[in-house]
Amino acid sequence: MKPSNLYTLLYSTCRIGVCTLVVCLSTACSDWFDTSPKTDLTAEKLFSTEAGFESALTGIYLSMVDGGAYGDNMSFGLLDQLAQQYDYIPDGANDRAAIYNYATATSDGFRTKQKIAQSWLKLYNIIANSNNLLKWLDKKGESVVRNVTTRNTYRAEALAVRAYCHFDLLRAWGPWNYRSDAAAPKTLSVPYRTVADKSKQPLLPAKELIEHVLADLKEAKELLSAEKTLRLEGSQRQYRFNYHAVNALLARVYCYANDAPNAIACAQDVIDHCGLELSSNNLDDPILFSECLCAVNMYQMSKTLSSHWADGEKYTSQYFIRSERFNSYFEVSGSRREDMRTKSTAFYEHAATKMALSRKYNTNAKEVIPLIRLPEMYYILCEMTADLNQAAKYLNAVRNKRGYSKSLNERFTTEASRLTTLDKEFRKEFYAEGQYWFFLKRHGITALPYATDITLSKERYVFPLPDAEKEYGWTASHDAQNGSNTPSSNP
Repeated sequence: MKPSNLYTLLYSTCRIGVCTLVVCLSTACSDWFDTSPKTDLTAEKLFSTEAGFESALTGIYLSMVDGGAYGDNMSFGLLDQLAQQYDYIPDGANDRAAIYNYATATSDGFRTKQKIAQSWLKLYNIIANSNNLLKWLDKKGESVVRNVTTRNTYRAEALAVRAYCHFDLLRAWGPWNYRSDAAAPKTLSVPYRTVADKSKQPLLPAKELIEHVLADLKEAKELLSAEKTLRLEGSQRQYRFNYHAVNALLARVYCYANDAPNAIACAQDVIDHCGLELSSNNLDDPILFSECLCAVNMYQMSKTLSSHWADGEKYTSQYFIRSERFNSYFEVSGSRREDMRTKSTAFYEHAATKMALSRKYNTNAKEVIPLIRLPEMYYILCEMTADLNQAAKYLNAVRNKRGYSKSLNERFTTEASRLTTLDKEFRKEFYAEGQYWFFLKRHGITALPYATDITLSKERYVFPLPDAEKEYGWTASHDAQNGSNTPSSNP
């Protein structure tokens, strides 16, 4: 049986190690390295020095900003298009609903099927390289990386990256409405790969995959325990999976699994000890790096992303939003704009064309793509706290910092009103960051008040496995459980 694309890629990755990845990426970001590794460098030689381990880990982070991963599809790109956050219609697409065509590969238009397959491969490639680094740490780490804290940090970061990517694979390809659907935890989702070889790994039920994610994150958190008192403000550790970022990711996973006690404990711990605070000003920092618990750097971001996020008025096909949708999405009423997320520091607005374009990736001094930010911890507390009055306080803490006066504070009277209000704030806070699609899916939300011509569904929320995996007999069982046997543009 011929291996699928995934396994060919995994086999190639483990055979040559991560050195080729580092070589390819270092040519674009040569200033990240004192010298570029030689192209014929073997994995054995690469991992014979501490600098080799550091270069390999750096290469993994660099690969995370690939367009198939968090440099497009799994961040501001495909996921936010699916959530209908833009009015962008690519060449060949007749309407925005065409993006839900998961079954047919197209040469133009949204190309959703190809992007889904691309992201599957890229995330597993990142995982494979993380596994390879862990393998070499087991093999040579103790003798090569003599400082225990440094060695623990390398291992913890590789585990955190592995967990982060697997969790997003679960959120994309796994069941919808995990919180309320009793069948969701048992639904087959994706493989959890802990080995750097070409072996076939089984699709796991969602609950079991979550357990693997949590196990990796708990180990990483313990290995990073020396950073418990680290204050992230002004620290280079914001560019890596540090102790507080791992704790925040634990809160995200616990929230997904509806484990309120653990979600609350982790989120509160992050707020209390990370050293970052909610910002009331996004001038010169529309991405709010000052609130990033972990972010990845993209070399020459403005140039790299110019086809999506142009500077000023020089845009034609970028991810713009029309003024009417902008006003609905951000709840803008006339000239009243208390919310800093709607002001000129956050968006370019063009009266003549009645369009707006986010500044997050074209006025981004740190050239970063956020992986997890502090406000999410407040939203997790809002969602997980039983007392509705207390829950509202967490949400309003973010709103007040964003510019809303206390006289406009939200109040919840029912669970439904809590979800509706949290939905509105979540979409405003994480515009163009990819997180809102996962929020909608986790709660099974099908109606979008800012896009009434679109109705979401179970079939539209669950990504089908790529065609290259069909020969392993996975697609039938996965799609049948997820109710997406024959996805189309109009399911």
